[in-house]
Amino acid sequence: MKYRVVLALVFLLLAKLIGVATPFLYKAAVDALTGEAGSPAVLLAMGAVGITVAYGVGRAANIGFQQLRDAVFARVAQRALRQLALETFQHIHALSMRYHITRKTGGLSRIIERGVKGVEFLLRFLLFSVGPLILELALTGIILAVLFDISYLVVLTVTIVLYVWFTFKVTEWRVKIRKEMNDQDTDANQKAVDSLLNFETVKYFGAEAREAARYDRAMEGYEAAAIKTSLSLAFLNFGQSLIITAGLVIVMVMAALGCRRAT
Repeated sequence: MKYRVVLALVFLLLAKLIGVATPFLYKAAVDALTGEAGSPAVLLAMGAVGITVAYGVGRAANIGFQQLRDAVFARVAQRALRQLALETFQHIHALSMRYHITRKTGGLSRIIERGVKGVEFLLRFLLFSVGPLILELALTGIILAVLFDISYLVVLTVTIVLYVWFTFKVTEWRVKIRKEMNDQDTDANQKAVDSLLNFETVKYFGAEAREAARYDRAMEGYEAAAIKTSLSLAFLNFGQSLIITAGLVIVMVMAALGCRRAT
């Protein structure tokens, strides 16, 4: 499993390097089509076509290495989830009889399911998002500072800082809403499963309507919390897109002004 993690990181690094280098192939293809090199038309066309094909190969290689990374890491992630699920299952069996008598089977099963899925996301986020993203941003910043101007790097840095700050603040707010939604979901699932487990008792006392009313109240709370979660997610996505778009427009305007001054 350790070798698989290292190999997945190698594929990830190759994908990031190719992703950063691919735009230079696109630039070379565009420059070749301008005819500034003064070469014959046939050789010029072949050069532009060749560079364009290399650009396409680079993009395909970038995607291919990302998929290889996921394929190699899949066994690691699933083995970790399997071990976690087993340890959780053993821990539940080790709990006291008093805990199991309370009949919280439904809520417990939903918590286990949510926890196992959360661990898989956490593994991928920590291994494939944080470090590689910092590396990619560093490479991009160096390219902007060396090949263009330091002002481009300043705009990029300010955009990233604003993006991180906005995401952090809104996510802190969303965590409270998400926790409320998870609690309501757990409560609803607990009432449903536990009611079905005690079907004979419910049927004997004719409490079907009462159980349905309890379940509906729990789902009503979940509905309200889920709506708040969806609205907050829409606000987060819109704010992030607005910040990224603003930074992109500023950089494009700076590039346009630079091209005008050069001509």
